[in-house]
Amino acid sequence: MRPGIHPEYHPVVFRDRAADSAFPTRSTATSDTTVEWTDGRTYPLVDVEISSASHPFHTGAARVVDAAGRVERFNRSYRR
Repeated sequence: MRPGIHPEYHPVVFRDRAADSAFPTRSTATSDTTVEWTDGRTYPLVDVEISSASHPFHTGAARVVDAAGRVERFNRSYRR
């Protein structure tokens, strides 16, 4: 990598407010807010709107869409 052109890559904690969960990782994201993690160290805290803890696909709350029925209705409506 060329020096001086890449953002700093450091440990942070992402918090999903919808699911009330947090997880540590590494990122280039920054924040003025900090949190003390279970290891006793302080990390920047980045709030996110959705993560795998609250996303319907990952939690199993996703709805099944009847695509076949929609295609048939479309074809009936616009049959030539």
